[in-house]
Amino acid sequence: MLPGGREQPWRAARVARPAARDSGVGIGTLYRHFPTREALVEALYRKELADLCASVDDLLATDPPDRALRAWMDRFADYVTAKREMADALRAVFAAGAVTVSEAREQLTAAVQTILDAGIAAGTLRDDVRADDIVATIVGMFTATSLAGGQEQLERMFDLLMDAIRRPATRPAADNRGRVGSSELSG
Repeated sequence: MLPGGREQPWRAARVARPAARDSGVGIGTLYRHFPTREALVEALYRKELADLCASVDDLLATDPPDRALRAWMDRFADYVTAKREMADALRAVFAAGAVTVSEAREQLTAAVQTILDAGIAAGTLRDDVRADDIVATIVGMFTATSLAGGQEQLERMFDLLMDAIRRPATRPAADNRGRVGSSELSG
């Protein structure tokens, strides 16, 4: 930090330059709109979180709900990976109270609920699973797999979670002797 609480320019530039480039504006324009690194990080965080949550509509427009949910999990993983690069700045934003964990969880839960509702209506996702439990499980998976090589394990864990969320396929009814589908086999 520099005198007066200003951040060293090289540290702020790690966030600002890519943000300016991605926005198609110059670094000066960016600094005029966001006087501190934290203000920029907060704006980026809010925009990217909103984009992630809004992406459920696009996914549901192209995929069945169970596949949309699994694709959304991958997008969520990409989002978290990108945020790890800004971890220090995000901690400052959260510490200042500009963004709260509960606020983010509410938005993520609403996005998952949208997919769950579509899956319940389509008969592909269970109706006894809560969206907030899915979000908490995914967040826990990120924590558990943050070590090197964790991406492959995260993919497997996402698949296990999906197996738990999908509505089981309907099995043929058992006859009175416990044999499944015997009447269909005989004829």
